[in-house]
Order: sequence, then C-alpha cells, then structure tokens
Amino acid sequence: MTDDAAGLAGQQPPARFQAGRLALLAGSTSALITCGVLGCVLALANKWACRAGAWNGYLTQFQAHCYTDIYPLYFNEGLSAGKVPYADHPVEYPVLIGGAMQFAAWLVHPITNPFVRGREFFDVTIVLLSIFFVLGVLATGYLAGRSRRWTALGVALAPAVILGAFINWDLIAMGLAMLGMAAWAARRRVLAGVLIGLAVATKFYPVLFLGPLLLLCWRAGRLRSFWVTAGSAAVAWLAVNVPVMIINFSGWARFYQLSETRSADWGSIWYFFETEHWPVIGTTSVHSLNAISSLVFLAACVGIAVLIMAAPRRPRVAQVFFLVLAVFLLSNKVWSPQYVVWLAPLVVLARPRWGAYLLWQFAEVGYFFAIWAYLITVSVTGPAAIDGISSGLYFAAVLARFLTVLLLCALVVRDILYPAGDVVRAGGEDDPAGGVLAGAADQVVLRLRALPQVTSEPADVSGGVGRFADDRRASGADHVD
Repeated sequence: MTDDAAGLAGQQPPARFQAGRLALLAGSTSALITCGVLGCVLALANKWACRAGAWNGYLTQFQAHCYTDIYPLYFNEGLSAGKVPYADHPVEYPVLIGGAMQFAAWLVHPITNPFVRGREFFDVTIVLLSIFFVLGVLATGYLAGRSRRWTALGVALAPAVILGAFINWDLIAMGLAMLGMAAWAARRRVLAGVLIGLAVATKFYPVLFLGPLLLLCWRAGRLRSFWVTAGSAAVAWLAVNVPVMIINFSGWARFYQLSETRSADWGSIWYFFETEHWPVIGTTSVHSLNAISSLVFLAACVGIAVLIMAAPRRPRVAQVFFLVLAVFLLSNKVWSPQYVVWLAPLVVLARPRWGAYLLWQFAEVGYFFAIWAYLITVSVTGPAAIDGISSGLYFAAVLARFLTVLLLCALVVRDILYPAGDVVRAGGEDDPAGGVLAGAADQVVLRLRALPQVTSEPADVSGGVGRFADDRRASGADHVD
C-alpha cells in the first residue's frame, strides 16, 4: 500500500458517501414498511377518541378532531341492518368501496351489539386501509428510482396524510393507483392497466391520468403501449362495474348522480365564493356551477396538454399526473380533507424539495383542524359552540391550502420548462416512473417560440436523504450524491 493510500484508508468516509448510504438505508424496503406502519399507528391514534365513543356525539367528534366517515356509514348505508351495497341500498361511492364495506360488514356480522359491531367494522376497515397505505408507500419508493426511494417517507410520515388517512376509504384508491404507476414503470402494461382500472372503480380520480399518459406516449411514439394499458384499464373497470349495474343500475348510479347534483361543498374555492356571495360565480345554480367548474378544469387541461407536447424536454410522468390531479382539485366543487392522500405521492415524485412541500403540508394540517372547528360553528350557536372558529379563519385555511397547491403547480411547471432545475433529472435519470417512455426519443413535438429550448444537459445537483431537496442547494452548491 502506498503512503497516499494508507493516508486515505485512515480517513473518515466523505460526507457524500455517508449521505448516500443514509439515503439507501432510508429508502430500503424494511424502512419504508416500518415508517408506513408507523404512519398507520399515528393515524389510528388520531381516531382513538372517536373509537372510544366520541363519534356517538355529533359535536364531540369534531371537538376531538377525530371524525371518520367509516363508522357512521356502517349505519347510514344499511350495513348494520344486513343490507348489501347497491343491491339493497344505493351507495354514494364507486363499487370497490362498496365491496370493501360489504367485506368488513360480513366479518363483523356475528357480533350482536350494534355499536360494538360498528366499532369492529371500523377496525377491520382500518386494517384493510393500512395494507393499501403501505403498498402505496412502497410503490412510491419504487417510482422515485433507486437513489431516491427515501422520498416515499414524505408520504409515509406526512402529517396531513396521517391526519386524513382514516377519514374515508381513499387509501385503497391511492394504493391501487400507485401500484398501477409502478407497474407502468416496470413496463408491465397490462398489469398497469388492470390496477389503474381497479383504482378508478374505487375513487374516480385516477382516470384523469390517462389523458396526460396518452399525450406523453404520442410525443414519444409509444401509443401502442398506451392503448394496451388503457384497454386493460377499461376491461378491469367494466369487469367489476357491469355485474353491479345489472343487479341494480339505480343503486350503482347513485355515485354519479350525487356528483352531478351536489352543490359547492366544504373545502372548495366555490364554497368560499358562494358563502361570501361573490358576484356571478358565488350566486350560480348547481347546473351553472357544474359548467363553470368543468370549463375551468378543461382550460387547465388544455394548458397541460400544450405543456406536454411543447416543453423543451418531455415532462416526467409524475409531473403531469400531479398537474392534472392538482387542477382537478383546484377547480372541483368538493375538496375533502382526506384528498391529501391522493396528492401526496405525486407531490414527492413530481418535485422532491423540502420548502414548498412543508409549506403545503402546513396548509393541509391547518385545514384539517379548521374544517372540524368550522363545522362546530355552523352546527350550533352560543356557549355550546366550544372550539368553533369564525368563517373568516376557516376561509383563510381554505385559501392557504388552495394557494399552496397552486404554488406547487407553478414550481412543477417551472421545472418542466427549465429541466436543469428538476432535481430528479439533474441526477442523471430521465424518468424513473416513465417505463417505455424513459429515454425514448421524441417523435411528435409542438414547437412554440415562446418556450425555452434545452441547450445543454442539466448539471448534477442530485441529492441524498438530507436534500429532499432544499431550494438553496438546487443551484448546484453542496453537491451530495
């Protein structure tokens, strides 16, 4: 051994090497599963006061900030009386949620006390949701790429995700959607379609991903892969929906009818306009509101389509999936607090940077507590309204969430237009979630003079676990592999 080598051998490993090892450890399967389970435990802790009986009092469940749809819907959907979803009673959710309801109700049916049975229905459902949550975390880690698997911790331990996890059955859809994306990344096109189709049969939002995926595949000349996946999704969706449609079409159609007829609801910007009586947009009928919100969404989708086809470098899958889901939530009539579980995996994949992510999480947590306090205020008046808040404070929380998601959209668009600032691509990967799109040459591009052109490969500003990645370091300082 030379003197120089002996000297190097006695030195401590460089900081870059240590950070890289820490990133691999934090992104290991065991770490992601452990943190996913920990997130579920914390989510259950948030609901513990309700499980102990607070959900039997209308105000107490809001005062304890532990509200969940799962327990009351066991009774409201007729499950406690032995009714079968859709066949005996219309259900306001797509069919796989009805199936999950029926599965849990069947398991707890032997219990005689209806309130204990309702509690155990909640417990069984929580176990099911936890499984899909952990699967969704693992899929997110896979989609982030080997060197950035640790970014899935931004889902597993996200405060707003933990608070919203067990409000409803949304984690099933999130898990299926992320597994579908992971299958696409692994170039398992049929499996990807089946999983996305099942996700759409749970919550309708994953159907939004097919539009951007079509355009990405068109630009890359990979349309055959898209049609295989889209066709598989359609077959899977029909396979679980058609039998229910045949058994009781009106029971099956309840979800779609409710979506059309409900007015502006909690959390949406339209509810703010309506409550504050803004001219025109705050005084419209439900029919007009449907038209306005749809036009806003469609206009945003046109902008995303132009961005996909004309960006100087083809956008990553997670970036455009995030954008289309975000503009859907921004323009939608309803924005429930649990919808954060839809968005969180795509946020950490589309833009893994701490600053805006933490700001958004802060706004989501603020809204979570604001909605329950506001429901106390609008439910009762006088001394009984303990822990309530004013409408002004509630709408401040609504606008904070709206603006932070809008900020994330703007930052993702900037990364697409100036790919040198995209920390994922700056690390040398084209698109870890791209599947057949990764590394594919463009075949169809819309040329717009106003958009910037890529003049060189982005600099290496990839990060380890400590980077996730703050905006200061995105400039290229303090490189950590």
